Amino acid sequence: MKIIIDVMSGDNAPVELVKGAVLSRDELGVSVVMVGNRETIEQIAADKQLDLSNIEIVDTDVVIDMEDPALSVVRDKNRSSMAIGLHMLANGEGDAFVSAGNTGALLAGATLIVRRIKGVHRAAIGTVLPFPVPVLLLDSGANVEVDENTLLQFAVMGSAYMEKIYALPRARVGLLNNGTEPTKGTALYKSAYQVLAASELIDFVGNVEGKTIAFDTCDVLVCDGFTGNILLKSVEGMGKFFMSTLKSVFSENLLTKASALAMRGKLKEFKKQFDASEHGGAPLLGISKPVIKAHGSSDARAVMNAVRQAVAYIDTGIIYDIAAHTGSLLKKTEEKPENTPEESHT
Repeated sequence: MKIIIDVMSGDNAPVELVKGAVLSRDELGVSVVMVGNRETIEQIAADKQLDLSNIEIVDTDVVIDMEDPALSVVRDKNRSSMAIGLHMLANGEGDAFVSAGNTGALLAGATLIVRRIKGVHRAAIGTVLPFPVPVLLLDSGANVEVDENTLLQFAVMGSAYMEKIYALPRARVGLLNNGTEPTKGTALYKSAYQVLAASELIDFVGNVEGKTIAFDTCDVLVCDGFTGNILLKSVEGMGKFFMSTLKSVFSENLLTKASALAMRGKLKEFKKQFDASEHGGAPLLGISKPVIKAHGSSDARAVMNAVRQAVAYIDTGIIYDIAAHTGSLLKKTEEKPENTPEESHT
């Protein structure tokens, strides 16, 4: 299995990405292709005493920055590490692509270079929220504006993903909203409720409020990418706040320090649950080949876990399940009576 890694993109690139690529080869046993500046990669390897044997390097000194417009990946920076990696994936020169770079550019490049699965309107970033019962948040940042039919596709793709990854007989789908009643939310969310409730392809459990997400209310949570990204970063921020508060509490005196020692194992488990480096990356669901978005601030371990996500994505054949599910949705749409108005797509 060959994984292509964009080692030049992300807050901690290229050092942590290069270290993560080497770690992936050593720990996961995958073949690795690094896309980035060869001289820089080799200098990092020398400084950090990293063995680059059996790792292919594709040389480029062009990088897409976080401030670059999304379409730069196919326009003025079409020789960037991100663009080259996506072209390699599209051409069958690797089995998956991992990048911690500009989300908008990655989505645009994956859509225009690798292409979407037939019938998919919009690809979306699927992030598993770190709760006792995992919840897939879809979309977590790719699509700021959507319509109700796109939200239905997110629900269908998310259900296929969770049923395959977590062996669920049927994934429960919730719609993120500011109340549980069908009449809550904006005009879009009221309309989306009706569309989701009417679909036979998903198990829709209704609107889900933010305060109940962590308490086993659904397996897939759908929303627009603007709302989803705010929720995701709020969860990440609260996790860091909890750990900081606990550290302060347990450092207060000798008694609390002794308590911390007694609870060390449980505290480590709690920290691990909210640690972004443990969860790796998020797949771009709806793209025809595996593209994984690693966290922008990924360290070497997070990069390795993003590669682990890519391996699982390939091994489970999720793309085929998503294609089958969206194919069923497309068939349902085509079976509408002739006097039914065609649904609009964004």
